[in-house]
Amino acid sequence: MNSVQPEFDYNREIPRYSDSRNNPYEGQINPVFQHEQEPSYFGQSYERPMHMDNDPSEGDTNVRRRSKKQSFLPMQTLNTATPDSSPEQHAGLNYTQENEKLVEKLTEMSNDDIDKEIRKLQRSLNDKRVLRNQVIKIKQRSAKSQRDCCSGCIYSVKKTFRKARRFASDVSIAFKLWHSTLKVIEGKFGTSILSYFIFLRWLLAFNIFSFIINFSFITIPQFFDMRQNNLSFSGLELLTGAGYFEETILYYGFYTNSTIQKEANLAPYNMQLAYIFTIGLYLATCFLILLYSMGKSYRDHFINPASFSGNAAKLLCSWDFSITNIKAVDLKKKHLSTQIKETLSEKLMEKLKLTLKEKIARFSIHVVAWILSTGIAVGCCAGVYELCTIVDGVQRNITVPLTKQASTLVVPVVVSLINLLVPLVYATLGLMETYKYPRHYIYAVIIRNVLLKISIIGILCYYWLNYVAKSDKECWESYVGQDIYRLVVIDFLFALIGSLFGELVRRIIGTHCCKKLGKKPEFDIARNVLDLIYAQTLAWIGIFFSPLLPLIQMIKLFIIFYLKTVSLMMNCIPPRRAWRASQMTTIFIFLLFFPSFAGVLCVIGVTVWRTHPSKACGPFQSLDTPYESITNWMATINFFVDAKWIVWIYNNIVTSVLFFYILTLIILIISYLYMQIVRGRKIMVKHLLKQIGNEGNDKVFLLKELRKTHNSHIAPAIVPYEKQPPPSQGVQEFHIANESKASLRRSGSIGATDALALAMMARHEAELEEDTQAANERNLRASRGKSDAMAMIMRARQEAEAEATGQPGTSEALAMAMRARQQAEMDR
Repeated sequence: MNSVQPEFDYNREIPRYSDSRNNPYEGQINPVFQHEQEPSYFGQSYERPMHMDNDPSEGDTNVRRRSKKQSFLPMQTLNTATPDSSPEQHAGLNYTQENEKLVEKLTEMSNDDIDKEIRKLQRSLNDKRVLRNQVIKIKQRSAKSQRDCCSGCIYSVKKTFRKARRFASDVSIAFKLWHSTLKVIEGKFGTSILSYFIFLRWLLAFNIFSFIINFSFITIPQFFDMRQNNLSFSGLELLTGAGYFEETILYYGFYTNSTIQKEANLAPYNMQLAYIFTIGLYLATCFLILLYSMGKSYRDHFINPASFSGNAAKLLCSWDFSITNIKAVDLKKKHLSTQIKETLSEKLMEKLKLTLKEKIARFSIHVVAWILSTGIAVGCCAGVYELCTIVDGVQRNITVPLTKQASTLVVPVVVSLINLLVPLVYATLGLMETYKYPRHYIYAVIIRNVLLKISIIGILCYYWLNYVAKSDKECWESYVGQDIYRLVVIDFLFALIGSLFGELVRRIIGTHCCKKLGKKPEFDIARNVLDLIYAQTLAWIGIFFSPLLPLIQMIKLFIIFYLKTVSLMMNCIPPRRAWRASQMTTIFIFLLFFPSFAGVLCVIGVTVWRTHPSKACGPFQSLDTPYESITNWMATINFFVDAKWIVWIYNNIVTSVLFFYILTLIILIISYLYMQIVRGRKIMVKHLLKQIGNEGNDKVFLLKELRKTHNSHIAPAIVPYEKQPPPSQGVQEFHIANESKASLRRSGSIGATDALALAMMARHEAELEEDTQAANERNLRASRGKSDAMAMIMRARQEAEAEATGQPGTSEALAMAMRARQQAEMDR
């Protein structure tokens, strides 16, 4: 073998950049770093010519350069071949010709077909890449030559638009809010905690959109009809929202009910229509965005085929490769082990059969826990309602302004304490219960917390719309706006206290006092997300009573993001219980849509259609209901011919009960069909996975039968490897292998040369085994054909015997027997 060189001392240090003048190994090639034989294409093996590897005149660098060029550009090699060329050169020439034919064939295809065909080739990735680039260059040259002026302009415009779109996407990513911070969080803590911060940013986008809409169409026009504020600012207004803020654009009572017209030649601006249409269109937009986001998230993430594929997929396919922190890696390992243990425990629980007493005991515990949790929620709601009425009565007797403002903080503080302490009680109840599946504990805690928070908001809305709206307050809408402002601000302060002191104190206690608790607390994703949903619900309700409340919510979310980020980095660890981030995001959006946003629509609807506005303030002070402004506007534009279509839409669509009934029916039908499609996809995934398992079992069975057939029917004589040429290789290569092995035995050398020869021998043995397996498969098919033919003969004989006893069908039995014999002879 020409490429096998005498071995040298591998322990000797060799400079990284060697000089040919000082290189003692110039012209020699380390056999360990030799290029392997090129893969077989089109049934032939292609090797580099020997003379290209053994040219000592150009040194080590040229050989390496030439080998690289040949490896990446196989079509440029072996273009000339003489009649005296070696078989390797002829093989290379055949490969080049076939490659040229392949390029001609690919140039006639579309880009998608080119990718599919190249993907099917049994070549290395480099060769596929070079081949694809070559085909694309040829197609581009032909397209340029055939392109006229018009098509060239169209192509250049398309190319420009493509570049502009890529640039715009890069710019949008660069200016995306908190993009780098979210990457850091994802790298250190994984996607489960990242889902909370993405949800926070998503809510921030809602509030930014709401602020821009309200400020543009409600607040800016009001600047042209401002009245002077004579109240003094004491600083307590930042907490209470009362005092100086009562006579500002923050609340409903400051806005005028008249049309605004700065100059005589400009059209008047109707504040009533602007107020109700702006809020209505914003809520409609939020409804569509929530509906689309929930459906898209459910479609993309909730149908998880890995949930049906067992522990193998969880072990091999569930690693979060975005994690870079060592501690987070260790925690992720614990998460996976915990998840697998929970899966195994679920399977064991499925097989576990409880006695009747145990079932009754578990059911009784669940019933008691749900009764206690529901009773706690009902008691909290009743206490909040009574507290509101008591505080309202006390405020009437207070004459000091600052004391009166301070008394308004009692209800928000009590509500925030309930939202802070009662979830801890619910968590304790969940630990006392015994659930069949661990995930049921999470769902139970989330449902109980949602019911608590939504119930408190519901009882407050009932108090505002049935007690405050019917009271003798001068401007009850501004009073409700102040209550919502205080609830948002106090909830924000409790979030600050919980992050700065709660988690910090817990880390200090776990580090120094009670190490059994752990050094750091877990980051409770469910509790933090439910707090965001609670605050966003208040912001949506308050948008009618305080148009600039989204600005307060924006500031709150900004501060909470950075506060939670710092607290997470310093004080918290990811939760030990595994979370499916994508599915939990879908659940969070669903909870934001129902009951949160659905309840907001009910409250705003009752306020607009049923509640009487204040008679002394606000844009609807002269109307019976805010909705009456739309009715009056329709009566006004009914006299204009160009506006008849608006009146028709209002009379036949907006005020039509039948239209909304049909629309609701269509939505329900689409939802039902979508659910059936999802269910069908789940069933299809299960069937496909079962089919894959059956195919694997079939292959195992065929391999067993093949081994049995090989052991029983084929008993070849044991021939030494040197005397048995493999059928897929030429005689010359076989003799080269034998000579190399004999030279190894004579010289007794070891190292790289021995490894190279052994590798060639192993390759020959593998190819021999493949050919043997192919022969065994042919024999197995033949034996199966024989067995089928014998079975047909036996059935024919039985039918003939039955015919002989007097039954009909003798001629058919004889014909079947003749066909069986003919098939058996053909199989032989």
